[in-house]
Amino acid sequence: MAILNKANLKKFVNHLSKLMQGKSVHFRLALLIAVVCISLSSLNHANVINKVFSQDKLQSLANQYGKQIEPKMRSWQALIEENFDRSDWHRLHEVNHFAHRNIEYADDIIQWQTKDYWATPVESLAHGKGDCEDYAIFKYMTLRAMGVTEDKLRLMYVRAITVDTPHMVLIYFDEPKAIPLVLDNLNPRILPANRRSDLKPIYSFNGQGLWLARAHGLGKKVKSGSGVKNWDLLLDRIELGE
Repeated sequence: MAILNKANLKKFVNHLSKLMQGKSVHFRLALLIAVVCISLSSLNHANVINKVFSQDKLQSLANQYGKQIEPKMRSWQALIEENFDRSDWHRLHEVNHFAHRNIEYADDIIQWQTKDYWATPVESLAHGKGDCEDYAIFKYMTLRAMGVTEDKLRLMYVRAITVDTPHMVLIYFDEPKAIPLVLDNLNPRILPANRRSDLKPIYSFNGQGLWLARAHGLGKKVKSGSGVKNWDLLLDRIELGE
């Protein structure tokens, strides 16, 4: 099976985008993951600091959201810079606590008046609200900006068994074959996957590829990926520093 990389992902996305019209949600979800993988792989500490926390950017955000956004952004910046050289264990807990202190759960229908909207980390912080994808995205990107390596982090789609609904979490691998830790908005405690029997894994992804889930483990790397127009637009906005 071919290895998924940026070059063949771009070809894959270009090909699938021509076939999107009239296709199923599952088909479009595969395109979403491919697009996400390309963009997330370029995230790093310097990019975040230069793009998101520049004085010009903060002024632009203040014009958009009001002056109350600046202390939130400065707190986020301090979180990233003060923990850049700390252990992964420390960074995971600091980011998890920060996200749960500053973002309150809100369904997309209520917050954005649409069924499925994936907010940028700045939007989640500015509004102080987000759903499961927004929590996971915020934590992933903050940890990457802190210097946690990409191969240790994945966004994972699961089924939350207790509420019988699709759900997204962030998972962290200390070692490639280790049982991952789960960062989740349903349970604020960071726990190993084998202690989260309430979650049924489906697949996970990061900038390096897409994996079909295997119970509590690494899973099988596959060639395809997925998506919707909302993610494509979101990634464009992130690239612009929003």
